[in-house]
Amino acid sequence: MATLLIVHHTPSPNLRAMYEAVLAGARAEEIEGVDVVSRPALSASVSDALAADGYVLGTPANLGMMSGALKVFFDLAYYPCLDATRGRPFGLYVHGNNDATGAIRGIDSIVTGLGWAKATPHVTVTGEPSREDLRACWELGATVAASLMA
Repeated sequence: MATLLIVHHTPSPNLRAMYEAVLAGARAEEIEGVDVVSRPALSASVSDALAADGYVLGTPANLGMMSGALKVFFDLAYYPCLDATRGRPFGLYVHGNNDATGAIRGIDSIVTGLGWAKATPHVTVTGEPSREDLRACWELGATVAASLMA
C-alpha cells in the first residue's frame, strides 16, 4: 500500500478549512490502496518522510515566508531524504493574508533540491477561502493521492 504524508501547519481557522478539504480529497472513496498519514509539521519525522510515497505540504505565509514549523520539518528531513525520495509527487497549499509569493518560492526551492515532482498546481489563498478555493484544496489532496494508486 502506498503512503501519502500530509505535513501541515494549521494555526488559523482559514488554514483548518483548507487542511480539512485536502484531507477529505486524499481520503475520497475513489482513492484505493493509499494510506493517508497526517502530521503537524513539528511532529512530522524523518521516518515519516522516508516512509511516504508522496507528500502534501500546507503552510501559512508568515512575513513572506513559509511557517517556521514547516521549515523545521525541511531542516530535519532534507539531507536524509535527499537521494531517497527523488521523483516522489507532492502538492502544496498556502494561505496568506496578503501575499504568499515568498513562501511558495522558498518551498519550491527546497522541493526542487529534493527532486520531488509537482503533481498538481499549488493552491494559494489570500483572505478567507471561498467555496472554489476549498474545492481546489479537495482536488489537490485527491490528485496527489490518486497519483499513488497502483
